[in-house]
Amino acid sequence: MLEIERPTTWVALTGFMGVGKSRIGRELARELMLHFIDLDRYIERETGLSIPDIFRHLGEGTFRQLEAEAVAELTHKDFLVLSLGGGTFVNAENRERLLRRGPVVSLWASPETIHERVSRRPGQRPILENTDPTETKDMATLAFERIQKLLLEREGIYRQATIHVSTDGRRVPDVVDEIIEKLWDYADEAED
Repeated sequence: MLEIERPTTWVALTGFMGVGKSRIGRELARELMLHFIDLDRYIERETGLSIPDIFRHLGEGTFRQLEAEAVAELTHKDFLVLSLGGGTFVNAENRERLLRRGPVVSLWASPETIHERVSRRPGQRPILENTDPTETKDMATLAFERIQKLLLEREGIYRQATIHVSTDGRRVPDVVDEIIEKLWDYADEAED
């Protein structure tokens, strides 16, 4: 049997929405010859509902429960790159389970970069939708302010990840190369 040399057989990607977890995760899985699962797409396949529809019709609480169940299931898999939703790692139980399972890579980008990226697909980020009918600011300003606020709230949590990599102004292959290099360092340290 052919033995493939890789630093790990399981890794999760966390970070705020729009940092590139799905795109980078696919490429990382290809480079490491592992399976790739985007947690949000997995939940959509399992439920038959889109994430915005789950938020809209069943509520964020139901979505977070589905997310926790999926994390519990997928941390038992092997040969996997798992791209998490932006809020998955915020849940303490999810975070503990993921960190116990293997390395978690936190991807980072500036609020400006995130806003520019998520603005390309309006309506796909329920957490950024305006729920205050008295608010008079335009949607773009509100979304940017919400991104800044949530990033600040979550920064300390994302800092608990095993590895940290910036995606700002970088090509996907360069980010993937840096992740793989840091995963090798992580594997070497784990052996010592």
